[in-house]
Amino acid sequence: MFRLSAVCQMQNPLPFESLSLCSRRRWLTAIASAAFAAPLLGAEPRPSARRRDYHLCLAPPIIEREPELLDLVRAAGVNTVWLAGFFYGFRPYPQAQIIAAQQLVGRAGLRAELITVPLGHPGDSLGTSDGNFPLTPPKHWRLGERYAGKSYAGTSLHAPATEENVAALRALLRLGFRRAFVDDDFRLARSPGEIGGCGCADHRAAFLRTHGFGAARWDELLDDIRARRFSRLLRLWVDANCAELTKSFRAQQRAFDGRFGNMIMFLGAEKAGLRLRDYRDVPVRVGELMFDDGSFGPVKGKTDELFSVLFHRRFVEPDRAFSETTAYPADKLSAPNLAAKLTISTLADVRHTMFMSGLTPFPRAHWATLGPAMREQARHHELIAGHRPRGPFKHVWGEAQRYVGDDRPFSLWLAVGVPFEVVTSPATAGWNFLSDYDAQEWVQSKSAFAGQLVCRPQPAVGGPGCEVVPETLDALFAFKQRIRASLENVPVVEETTPVICAWYPTAKRGLLWNLLPEPRRVTVSFRGRRRPVELDPLGSVVLEDLSS
Repeated sequence: MFRLSAVCQMQNPLPFESLSLCSRRRWLTAIASAAFAAPLLGAEPRPSARRRDYHLCLAPPIIEREPELLDLVRAAGVNTVWLAGFFYGFRPYPQAQIIAAQQLVGRAGLRAELITVPLGHPGDSLGTSDGNFPLTPPKHWRLGERYAGKSYAGTSLHAPATEENVAALRALLRLGFRRAFVDDDFRLARSPGEIGGCGCADHRAAFLRTHGFGAARWDELLDDIRARRFSRLLRLWVDANCAELTKSFRAQQRAFDGRFGNMIMFLGAEKAGLRLRDYRDVPVRVGELMFDDGSFGPVKGKTDELFSVLFHRRFVEPDRAFSETTAYPADKLSAPNLAAKLTISTLADVRHTMFMSGLTPFPRAHWATLGPAMREQARHHELIAGHRPRGPFKHVWGEAQRYVGDDRPFSLWLAVGVPFEVVTSPATAGWNFLSDYDAQEWVQSKSAFAGQLVCRPQPAVGGPGCEVVPETLDALFAFKQRIRASLENVPVVEETTPVICAWYPTAKRGLLWNLLPEPRRVTVSFRGRRRPVELDPLGSVVLEDLSS
């Protein structure tokens, strides 16, 4: 049994000129050896192929103001610090400050890498208390335009955004960074569930011209977007947005010699301009969303987050998979909840945990929980790394959800203690849980299918082969009881308590995760054997000897 945890800390920027004389001297001493920056950045980490490692995002001013933080996080198990260097048209930290931060990171025995924020969010997602920090792109960058004509900043792509990101990456590469990640504002949707894309005159004209459409087709497209209608026209529009964003990413990737990763928003997919198959060959941060106690605390918050990570892992190998282990605002996710987030990466075999909290640090007291949890979690992860979860419950997130869905996954079934697996399309064996837009697409297609489909109550859904089950724990536990006789050959939690039960038959192991903040004692049944398991609050346990 163990408790899990994670954290990323960034702080408010200070101009180099505002440092004290003592601080200046210390920093200038570090800068004096800038020509030798690369050798001093810390040894290149070489973890074993299946070992969990930990990364932390920091702004350079934090390192100047709190250099002791580096020793604290290294002791906790962090091996790499990612420094923010470029923000949607701005370089708010002087190059000298970035170089000095690199030097301090290296001397602390850590590796320094680069984070960029290429397009900007539509609002303040950085948590800065400094009114001088730019929260929107510079005036010479064009605003995005919604389909109704309203303008917004961030998450839209016009010249010269790509060109200026490319120039910044080339300059930062010369400072000795070896890897870079974009932040998750690199998308064309302002928020999860939105069908993204800029509706400005230039984007509209380019789309119509490319496909030889008349002006009337634009009005037809807008109607499809409003209705979330998965039409051929809407697919063409979404694919055009994906092509534009991928082209920008590839240009930035080339500027950084290819060592460049993408951070994907919660359930990020085509409708946000993120064609996930385009990023199979690069590191990917899988999308999370529940960044405070109010959103992560409920059982449904945890299952939604796990659902998103499992979906994204379809497109990225575990060695290239990074987490988006975030709290925002920085002090609004408690240490126990922040710790529990690490379980998601273990369940999904995400090898690299990256902690983040915007520009404000987490409470220092959090680290007393985080360090021991990180070490214990790494040991548990190593027991199941390289093995896929298997089970009769099927995790489905199809094209309709990816192109037009509202990103409200049918996920609570993950909490009923039955093993599951991720599939790209409904399987003929087991029970396939369909979210609303996939279910609607299924009913409209009227295709014959031999498997079992399960969906939530909604208009026009149901019929032969599609069982309607409300997304409540009571209804889902009742459904589990109805099919209980069919679950004899898989490990199952007997009680009606919300617990994730992942089964890795090739490892002969399972993993239970208690989704409640209170301890629970449960019983796992498997092929005539019953074993009691004690679970800490939000804790998880690896079960041995669960052979198929």
